[in-house]
Amino acid sequence: MSCSPVSKGMSQWATVPAAAALWPLLLLNPSAATASELDLDGIGRYAGGSSRNSQDQVTSITQFSDVQPSGWAYQALSNLIERYGCVAGYPDGSFRGQKPLSRWEAAALLNACLDRITEVTDELRRLLKEFEKELAILRGRVDNLEAKVGELEANQFSTTTKLSGLATFVLGANAFNGSASDAVNAARAEVGATTFGYDLQLTLDTSFTGKDLLRAILRAGNFGDSAFGGAGPTGNLSILEIAFQDASGPDSLGIDKLYYQFPLGSGFTASLGGRVGQEDMLALWPSVYPTDTILNLLTLNGAPAAYNKNLGPGAGLWWQSNGWSISGSYVAANGNVGNPNLGGIGTSASAGTGTVQIGYGKEQWALAAIYSHLQSGVEVPGTTPFTSTAYATPGSRTNAFGLSGYWQPAASSWIPSISAGLGSNTTSYDDPQNEGALTTSQSWMVGLQWSDVFAKGNALGMAVGQPVFATALQGGETPQDQNVIWEWWYKFQVTDAISVTPALFYLSRPLGLDTPSGQSFSQLGGLVKTTFQF
Repeated sequence: MSCSPVSKGMSQWATVPAAAALWPLLLLNPSAATASELDLDGIGRYAGGSSRNSQDQVTSITQFSDVQPSGWAYQALSNLIERYGCVAGYPDGSFRGQKPLSRWEAAALLNACLDRITEVTDELRRLLKEFEKELAILRGRVDNLEAKVGELEANQFSTTTKLSGLATFVLGANAFNGSASDAVNAARAEVGATTFGYDLQLTLDTSFTGKDLLRAILRAGNFGDSAFGGAGPTGNLSILEIAFQDASGPDSLGIDKLYYQFPLGSGFTASLGGRVGQEDMLALWPSVYPTDTILNLLTLNGAPAAYNKNLGPGAGLWWQSNGWSISGSYVAANGNVGNPNLGGIGTSASAGTGTVQIGYGKEQWALAAIYSHLQSGVEVPGTTPFTSTAYATPGSRTNAFGLSGYWQPAASSWIPSISAGLGSNTTSYDDPQNEGALTTSQSWMVGLQWSDVFAKGNALGMAVGQPVFATALQGGETPQDQNVIWEWWYKFQVTDAISVTPALFYLSRPLGLDTPSGQSFSQLGGLVKTTFQF
């Protein structure tokens, strides 16, 4: 149904004040009636402004028998009735919208609506007067907030960078026992004292587009001269995950990581950096153990050679879609060295790790298979002393495979999350080796974790596994390199930002193949770790 130009203009009544909406009425049909022909009582009833006609006043447009929602002025009339209450009908319950409107009737209607608007305005004035003091206080607070926000914006570090911090204190000691008395006494003399170490991490995350990430991690620590930092005869087996010491010495602040990640579209993300970790370029980390890390070895998904966290110049690319992911990366620990005999990218001295991982993950479970090719010189943080020496042998190459995954309950209960993995590795050499050289090795781990134990936010965990140990040697000799490692811990969540974690760990035979024949050597570590997040 088409509308006349007048009806199109009048359909806007619902969005303008009543007085403005009524002024065209005064121009309609000025000669429809004269004053002598008017029924003034009818005018009063029509306008609804007289108390003696209040019985004709309507409160809803549905009370009019001759007004339909399809009418072009339906919404405008409804607005006048329900918002301003200044329209009445004729005694028979009709509105008579098609009847010509005289200027007298329009004036009466406009006067009634203006009276209502005046009443509303008076009420607002009374309310403003009543809450004058409160409004003044609120206005002052808003002005103060605006001033503080302006000051913060003027002095903020960066509009694109977020700074977060993690400070960790560790008080603990290690005890050495066994029938290999010479080895026990030497270990006690070297790293048998109680120590207090710290690790400080400052992470700067910057985004330029909202989808990319430039990450810089500044780090300092003093663990290098304790068993918790890798000193002593057991090497990297008792290194804590949070233990750090810069190459320049204890208490020196250094760059731990610096890399950039950005999306390429269609599920692809690229990473590159002058100091990036292998683990930073994996789309999926197939473990939920632990909430609170203790030994670094037991955070490597049961495959420390494949998940070796090699750190240096590198680049990677991953793809993700519907839970599936494929990741590929290359890291060269010596990639910043210009001498090709000592390092560089893609040389035999790069100490490089090339990695490919395929994984599938959901919220409650995930599974991943990984392959890494390790050049000689790659430091694997979870090996017996014998396999560590083999990996460091010039000209050695190791193909490392891993299969890892996890499952966790949908809610906290007596059922723990379970993370497990295993690794299998083969090692070859550029130069001929004597009998007894490493050819194959393996590893595994299982970690359990209970959430909200005794109190919400607290956690309990334990893990058991074997580091990379020799399973076959050149010449067919049977290696005796086995070693089992356990850890137990309980985390008290003191506040949202502070936690205290007492922990124990046990290394049954950390010297592996280097243990004196027919003798035993073990290590027991105890510590209290306090973590501050800011």
